[in-house]
Amino acid sequence: MDNERVILAIGRIERALSRIESTKSTMKVDIDPALEARHEALKTEMKHAIQTIDGLIGRQEH
Repeated sequence: MDNERVILAIGRIERALSRIESTKSTMKVDIDPALEARHEALKTEMKHAIQTIDGLIGRQEH
């Protein structure tokens, strides 16, 4: 049951990131370089967090 909640949460995070990326690519305005850098840092941090969660789930299953 706990794994299911984590998997659903990861799915929601991935969908949210996808919506952000999609919106960003359709914007017609110049993006603030500082904001762009923060966005990239957040994406990197989220990828690391998802990898960590995935590793924890994998260890729990074995």
